[in-house]
Amino acid sequence: MENKSFSPETICVQGGWNPKKGEPRVLPIYQSTTFKYETSEQMAKLFDLEESGYFYTRLQNPTNDAVASKIAALEGGVAAMLTSSGQAASFYAIFNICSAGDHFVSASTIYGGTFNLFAVTMKKLGIEVTFVDPDAPEEEIAKAFRPNTKALFAETISNPSLVVLDIEKFARIAHSNGVPLIIDNTFATPINCRPFEWGADIVIHSTTKYMDGHATNVGGVIVDSGNFDWDAHADKFPGLTKPDDSYHGLTYTKSFGKGAYITKATAQVMRDLGSIQSPQNAFLLNLGLETLHLRMPQHCKNAQKVAEYLHDNEKVAWVNYCGLKDNKYYELGQKYLPNGSCGVVTFGLKGGRDVSIKFMDNLKLAAIVTHVADARTSVLHPASHTHRQLTDEQLIAAGVAPDLIRFSVGIENVNDIIADIEQALAK
Repeated sequence: MENKSFSPETICVQGGWNPKKGEPRVLPIYQSTTFKYETSEQMAKLFDLEESGYFYTRLQNPTNDAVASKIAALEGGVAAMLTSSGQAASFYAIFNICSAGDHFVSASTIYGGTFNLFAVTMKKLGIEVTFVDPDAPEEEIAKAFRPNTKALFAETISNPSLVVLDIEKFARIAHSNGVPLIIDNTFATPINCRPFEWGADIVIHSTTKYMDGHATNVGGVIVDSGNFDWDAHADKFPGLTKPDDSYHGLTYTKSFGKGAYITKATAQVMRDLGSIQSPQNAFLLNLGLETLHLRMPQHCKNAQKVAEYLHDNEKVAWVNYCGLKDNKYYELGQKYLPNGSCGVVTFGLKGGRDVSIKFMDNLKLAAIVTHVADARTSVLHPASHTHRQLTDEQLIAAGVAPDLIRFSVGIENVNDIIADIEQALAK
């Protein structure tokens, strides 16, 4: 099956796995750490990246490759690599092109875990980040760039502040500074937005969220568009454009062309750091992907109704959902997410933080969990949970008000979800 000619719905169901005569119709789990060869030379060629094939699951596995290929097709990219979590995807996407002494720029409104990874842990590795307000004018964001800046990072829809990114603006800023734009597209998914079509170069996902969709397995993915010209900025990206001593002086851009970035991420970063997704988890992720095109419209339809209900409720202080016409991001939403954004709605209640916590404790159908974006409706108070390590100043910079409730609308009957909110508000 040639992926490129099919629509997203068909790719969701059939992409990535093309069985031949007598092979399993359904993608099998290749639950093996290792793969057999007839001669020593065959194995040697694999180790030298002269031939492609499987020899050890830390580097590549047929189950994982089929799923990565499906996601690459959904995003319209050339290649993808699965990781053990969304955090690993965020780390590897940056670390693949940054080393000690380098710098990158990121939107400040990103997920708390990513913020901490960039601001604290990567700093220990000698990689510095500057956070910018994604809504700031281009000239202001451009001031954050330095001669040693290697990437610009942002989320399509930020978690949990639900800022809708002006992707074209960010692409212009990145490209005028000779660096790739890396987008975390977790909340929108390729069903609702394909950032490559708006100028992004690399896309990542926490596949744990909508892609898996059932809260069964943690995972991540990095997808490369193949569009960024690394050789045009060869001095900035020596890891891709200069010989790699750990592979007998092979140069990724020369040997792999448009596949250079993902090949390096796999053959070097994954080889050395090893945050692989297990074949079992990749198999479960694939089952989730088969219904992604059905679930996303339902999430969005339900979330729109929940947002409208909250918007008109006098106990609610504020609601943030880009599907509401008076929302700050409505216009950007219509541009980049015309079919719907995601199932996540944020709001605050009159009476502030304490009332918000009491409300959450009274919910029955919606569960308090450290998760978002799956089939079941769930709720979280980021200031008390996911963003607990941030100061009040950092919370505000990340777009997380202390009273913010992150409500992840599932695919249950929307009347039941609203009734649950209603009874909790009544208490």
